[in-house]
Amino acid sequence: MTETPAQRPEASTGIAGPILVGVMPGQQPVVVEQAAHLAAAAGLGLVLAYADVTVYPVDGTTGGPSAPIDPDGVNDEVQEIPETLRSVLASQLAGSNVEWSMIRLAGEPARALAREAEDIGASMIVVGTREHKLTAALKELTAGSVARHLFHRQDRPVLVVPVNPRVPDDDDDD
Repeated sequence: MTETPAQRPEASTGIAGPILVGVMPGQQPVVVEQAAHLAAAAGLGLVLAYADVTVYPVDGTTGGPSAPIDPDGVNDEVQEIPETLRSVLASQLAGSNVEWSMIRLAGEPARALAREAEDIGASMIVVGTREHKLTAALKELTAGSVARHLFHRQDRPVLVVPVNPRVPDDDDDD
C-alpha cells in the first residue's frame, strides 16, 4: 500500500505485533511475498528490515546511532537502505493491501533482527534460505545462517522460506 513508519505496539494491549521480514539486495521475491501474504491474512503490518553489516549499533539499539566498522573506508554520509532495494520492495508490495514500512538495522543480521523483533513486539520473523551456490555454502560454513541463529535463539516464531528448494528427482513419496 504505502510506506509508513513502523508501529510500536504497547505490550499491555494484547494486540499482535507486525511481521518482521529480513530483506537484502538480490533476494528472491518469494520471501517478501510469503510475509505479505501472512500479514494480509492475519491483518498485521509488515516491517521490512535491512541489516547493514558494515556498521554496528553504538548503543545496542537497532534504530539508534551506528558507526562504521571501517571508519577509513566510509565517507561522512549516513548510509541508508539501498535505493534499488527500496524500489524493488515498493513495487513488489504495490497493491498488496498490507501496511508496510522499512527500517535499516545495524550489525550482524540475526542479532539485529532479534533486537528489532523485541523492540516492535513482532508476531514473527520471516527470513529466506540461502541460494544453492558455492559462495553461500562457504558463508554458511564460516558464519552459519541467519535462520539457524534465529530459530535457536528466539522466543517468537521464525518462518524460513525456501528460496530455491531442491527436491530430488526420485522423490516419489506420493
